[in-house]
Amino acid sequence: MKTARLEAFSDGVIAILITIMVLELKVPQGSDWAALEQPLFTLLLYVLSFVYLGIYWSNHHHMFHATKRVSGSVLWANLHLMFWLSLVPFMTTWMGESHFAALPTALYGTVLLAAAVSYTILQMRIIALEGPHSPLAKAVGSDRKGKISMMLYVAGIALAFVHPLIADALYAAVALIWLVPDRRIESTLAASF
Repeated sequence: MKTARLEAFSDGVIAILITIMVLELKVPQGSDWAALEQPLFTLLLYVLSFVYLGIYWSNHHHMFHATKRVSGSVLWANLHLMFWLSLVPFMTTWMGESHFAALPTALYGTVLLAAAVSYTILQMRIIALEGPHSPLAKAVGSDRKGKISMMLYVAGIALAFVHPLIADALYAAVALIWLVPDRRIESTLAASF
C-alpha cells in the first residue's frame, strides 16, 4: 500500500487536535494587561502543546517522505500514535485549569512519553517493513535524540510531584531539542538522490 491515505489521515487528525486546543482557550475577563495574568500560563501551555503537535506533524511528514509503502502493522502503529496525540488537548486543558498541579502535570508528561514510545514503534514497524538498509533505517540510526527525550519525560513525570514547574521545564527542553525538523532524514534522502 502507498502512504498517501495514511499521511492525509494523520494530517487531518493533527489539524483537528490543534483546532480543539485553540477552541479550549478562554478569553480573558477584562480589557487591560492585568486581565492577561490569569490565563498567561494556560496560553504558554497552549504554545507548548501546539509546538509538540507541530513537531510530530513535521517529523511524521519527514518519516513518510522516506517511506515507500505501508502495511497493516504500520497503519495500526500510526493509529496508536494518533490516539496518544489525541489526548494532548484534554491534558493541556486539564493542566492549565488546575494551574499546573502535580497530577495533571505528571499525566501530561505521561501522554508525551506514550506519544514518543508510539512514534518509535511506528518508526520500527516501517523499518521492519522496508528493511535495515532503507533510507529511514539509515537516517534514524541509534535514535539517541529519541532515547534522551524519553528519559527526560520520565524524569519530568517523577519531578512533577516534587515541583510541577521543573517537569514543565523538562517538557519544554524536549520540545526545544526537536523544534528543528529532524535533519537526519533530509540528509539521508539528499545523499541517496
